[in-house]
Amino acid sequence: MGEKKDFQTRLEIEKEKLNHKEDKNKANRGLFFGNAFRLGTELVAAVAVGTIIGFILDNWFDTKPLFILIFFFVGFAAGILNVVRTAKEMQK
Repeated sequence: MGEKKDFQTRLEIEKEKLNHKEDKNKANRGLFFGNAFRLGTELVAAVAVGTIIGFILDNWFDTKPLFILIFFFVGFAAGILNVVRTAKEMQK
């Protein structure tokens, strides 16, 4: 009879550990989605800002596609650098 009670106690402890792990995994899943959304937003924002700056400069200097293309690629490079920097920070 003592072995049965001991087994039930150990079984309950393991069930609680399993439930705790599932709760932790759910919280981590939300964190991962948030980080992925953050990285994507940083890349898109940098490209958009670069393109807008190029558009404004093109209208100002009347050099239609030149500055848009230049600042599009500058914004893309800045976005990639931001994503790499943020990803390294997240790994720490």
